[in-house]
Amino acid sequence: MKRARIRARRVEPAVRRASARIHFGTSGWRGILGEDVDFPRLRVLVRAVADWVREGSSGDRILIGFDGRFASEEMAICAARVLVDEGLRPELATRISPTPAITHALAHRRCAAGLVLTASHNPPAYHGMKVFGPRGAPIPDPDARRIEELAGLRLGDDGPPSSERLGRRLDFRPSHERAIAALLDRDAFRDFPLTVVFDAMHGAAAGSIDSILPETGARVRTLRSSIDPRFGGTAPDPNADNLSLLASEVGKTKGLVVGLATDGDGDRFGVVDGRGRWLTETQVVALLVDHLAGRGLLRRGIAISAATGSLVEKVARDHGLSVTRHPIGFKWLSAAIGTGRADAAGEESGGFAYAPIGPDKDGVLAGCLIADRVVHSGEPLEDQVETLEARFGPSACGRAALRATVESARAFEELERDPPDRFGRARVVGVDGQWGLRLDLSDGGFVMWRRSGTEPLVRVYAEAGDARALVRRLQLALRFLQGRARSR
Repeated sequence: MKRARIRARRVEPAVRRASARIHFGTSGWRGILGEDVDFPRLRVLVRAVADWVREGSSGDRILIGFDGRFASEEMAICAARVLVDEGLRPELATRISPTPAITHALAHRRCAAGLVLTASHNPPAYHGMKVFGPRGAPIPDPDARRIEELAGLRLGDDGPPSSERLGRRLDFRPSHERAIAALLDRDAFRDFPLTVVFDAMHGAAAGSIDSILPETGARVRTLRSSIDPRFGGTAPDPNADNLSLLASEVGKTKGLVVGLATDGDGDRFGVVDGRGRWLTETQVVALLVDHLAGRGLLRRGIAISAATGSLVEKVARDHGLSVTRHPIGFKWLSAAIGTGRADAAGEESGGFAYAPIGPDKDGVLAGCLIADRVVHSGEPLEDQVETLEARFGPSACGRAALRATVESARAFEELERDPPDRFGRARVVGVDGQWGLRLDLSDGGFVMWRRSGTEPLVRVYAEAGDARALVRRLQLALRFLQGRARSR
């Protein structure tokens, strides 16, 4: 305790004043550490969260977690001290914890809210704070706007807290790991020896999958398992470009093998099959839905995002499950779980949730369930993907991004005002402008543009019949933003 207080004093600046208003993006407050995110603004935001909690009726206990980024623990300690000042009861993690461990604890305890100091999959220069409601779901937009409003009223109240107390210190990881382990079929792991190569990407989930799966008898080899605030110099996003090391290691491993990865705070997944091939998020979510439904663990339905590929929907409906589509941002999918409309949810950017564990995305859970699926069938994951796509049709899905500029903003606005009738060789058969701009195409695929809520980017999503067609589709979508496609 004494060491933690000393560290907090050393890092917290008292002189800089919070002046700019705080804004929540798709997933909480986020920005460049030392510019958009700093201690004065953090103190303002936490005091606003305290005001918001007092307006509600869920009690006064707030859970606090943190990842391994620069100053994360110091920021968490600062938040706890502010909450004590505000008369609330913080419960602070004893160690770096994946975000899903905090949301799992919220889902199974009586709390008013949860705070996690993290910037998730963003580059190392970023930091921020996620805010969760009493049951572990990201707060909905009206609550985010209310906290922003309260923060605006608190802008001058950015000084260091007077309290030296932090509240209780708790380890949230073991109960989360036990809950996931209880879902796994230990007999199947014994019947089919599996090697798992786990790439923690220097993130908060290091020590999670590689703690859970060895207990089943699986052999687990780890990559990038040390905590590194610089994440080895790359963004801790488990996409194909960032998992070449994992793909190489899996490809060199003999026998039944799968590669798993998690992002900076452990809520997103990445999966590599036994041939060293990165699987798209749509393929992974389809495999997970098929696996859980086949085990009789899904009954109510599935919630997916507007940019998730059609394979998930086809698999779910084949199991007699209802499917609902929602705006991009996992908070919308968490809401569907929270209201009982869905047992599970998945999205295009590596998020998957299963209601009994928690309503928010969980990369640790997704990875462990993929391993469970492999041993359940005893077949290599690549064969299972081929079987699924042979039955329901191929689905090549992907995403790209372009830095937001004045020119790309104008091009996007023109697209929204006047969507094209054709996109490449396909006719546009449907236009949806609810959550960005989505064009449904005559070949069964789609293309979608959307402004990022966390970074200065315009994101592009697409589905096509094969990988080459997907690359062409994404490239064409980017050219539309660069103003070059319409003249062709």
